[in-house]
Amino acid sequence: MSAKDQEIAKKVIEGVGGEGNVSSVFHCATRLRFKLKDTAKADKEGLSNTPGVVTVVESGGQFQVVIGNNVPEVFKSMMEQTNLKDAESADKAEESGEKGSWLNRAVDLISSIFSPLLGALAGAGVLKGLVALFVVLGWLTQDSGAYLILNAASDSVFTFLPIFLAITSSRRFKTNTFVSVAIAGALVYPAIAAAQSAGTALNFFGIPIVLVTYTSTVIPVILAVWVQSYVEKFFASFIHQSVKNILVPMCTLLVVVPLTFLAFGPVGNIVSEGLASGYTWLYNLSPIVAGLIAGGFWQVFVIFGVHWGFVPIMLSNLGTIGYDTMLPMLTAPVLAQAGAVLGIFLKTKNRELKALSGSTTVAGIFGITEPAIYGITLKYKQPFILACISGGVGAAIIGAGGGRALSFALPSVLAIPAYVGTGFAMTVIGIVVAFVLSTLLNFAFFKDRVVETPVSAAATSDGQPASARPEEAVSASATESLLKKEVIVSPLEGAVQPLDTLPDPAFSSGAMGQGIVVDPTSGHLTSPAAGTVTTVFPTGHAIGITTDGGAQLLIHVGVNTVRLKGQFFDKKVKEGDRVEAGQLLLEFDLEQIKAAGYVTATPVIVTNSADYLDVLKTTEVSAKNGDYLLTTVV
Repeated sequence: MSAKDQEIAKKVIEGVGGEGNVSSVFHCATRLRFKLKDTAKADKEGLSNTPGVVTVVESGGQFQVVIGNNVPEVFKSMMEQTNLKDAESADKAEESGEKGSWLNRAVDLISSIFSPLLGALAGAGVLKGLVALFVVLGWLTQDSGAYLILNAASDSVFTFLPIFLAITSSRRFKTNTFVSVAIAGALVYPAIAAAQSAGTALNFFGIPIVLVTYTSTVIPVILAVWVQSYVEKFFASFIHQSVKNILVPMCTLLVVVPLTFLAFGPVGNIVSEGLASGYTWLYNLSPIVAGLIAGGFWQVFVIFGVHWGFVPIMLSNLGTIGYDTMLPMLTAPVLAQAGAVLGIFLKTKNRELKALSGSTTVAGIFGITEPAIYGITLKYKQPFILACISGGVGAAIIGAGGGRALSFALPSVLAIPAYVGTGFAMTVIGIVVAFVLSTLLNFAFFKDRVVETPVSAAATSDGQPASARPEEAVSASATESLLKKEVIVSPLEGAVQPLDTLPDPAFSSGAMGQGIVVDPTSGHLTSPAAGTVTTVFPTGHAIGITTDGGAQLLIHVGVNTVRLKGQFFDKKVKEGDRVEAGQLLLEFDLEQIKAAGYVTATPVIVTNSADYLDVLKTTEVSAKNGDYLLTTVV
């Protein structure tokens, strides 16, 4: 351990507000991940300017200090200098210490419960809209078998929503999932639903029960599972181990189900109706103003992660009044971001920016705006503002026209069938206006930036800098005699993307070095060059190689995959091994990692990029193992 590592560790501890401000800390392949008691005590700017610190990122409730490949040495030195303990895993780090403001905790709670369901909810919502459209067009009749089956497929998620929420809530509150499902099943039990529909008066041992409709509800089951988590712990604390697996679930059901019907259900239903009524009241005050605010600020809410708080309101509206006016308005700002990058695509002469803006336009149209926001519009600032303005205008038009969603869907062109009905024409007009206006404004006002690279004597025969035309610079004979190059091949098979598309600012900003991203289609990672393995992270998600030509490469499989703690990764090499280009380094289960909710796009970084004149990148959109990827130029 060097004196330099010790000095960096000392500066980091000072920069995060001292040892007493640290609730927990662990490290991944490139960064120290702190959970701080008070982030205000941390000197983010000072830390960012500290020698040995690449950058500082605040994300996911963590204060992340990016160090680079020598993070294990810095971490070890920090442990020796302090009384801090290794959090050992991301899970422990997330559970320890303060959890932030009430707003952060609320957003985190809502997102953890609803995010696993969004795919099913959105897919079913779009299908429900298509079925309604087919009926309007006369392609289906409501008495046909096809309609019955398709309607069941699209409506089942919403009818039995409490059961789905019971599963995700049980994971959040760490309860027995099957007991949670049993509680939710009681809420939507056919005999209970029939009694409610018939207006039958029921009581529980003389205590009157207020029956409400629980299908499509949100809050009652979440309250029930939250209470279940405490009831289970209570019974588990004294029931003998030999009968615990039987008696704890039985006693929990005996307590929680009646309490839900007597208290949590009616109270939760009142809260749901209150949210829906409150939103409806605000909307009725001025649909145009509501549209301007919703459309203008929706993507700002997305950036700060508080947009999750609106999901229960949308679902509550659908469950209580049968429709929602917020969803159609939110489609306008989503399409406005897509329009912004389309305008840039049409305007820019920069080939990399054109390629990036083209791909993010398509993604944005289908509702995925994060690549457009973080890769382009927010980066250049003005496009983001113009897109927000356009989104506000489009949403105001939709609000004025009374646009409604009859089922839940993620805002995108795919959601349009869910808006068939009242205000449909104005909804389509508002969406088109937001998209076209944003495209035109960005085409008119975007100022194309030409990135200049210092080149000294390295130039092509026509005087162009070698780095200005990568594919020509590599082959130009005049440059051959002046430049020393090393070719790096692809370690994976998959789609090739610019670095700034990665949803991790430590990599996408270039702070870790220049490079490129491969989104893999298979889990075989091979060596991109001949050299020596310098780092193999214990969890297997990241590998560092120093090539024979001196390039220090970091291959980091996915984003935040350190949290998998080595699950789904199988290392084939160890530190110090000599490897050749194409040699198998790692195998990973791509589908399981995706199923666990992780982004698998993999950055291939030249961490010592500052030692090179340039790092040239392939212009291909896909690569196989061994295909050309990068060239380092000295």
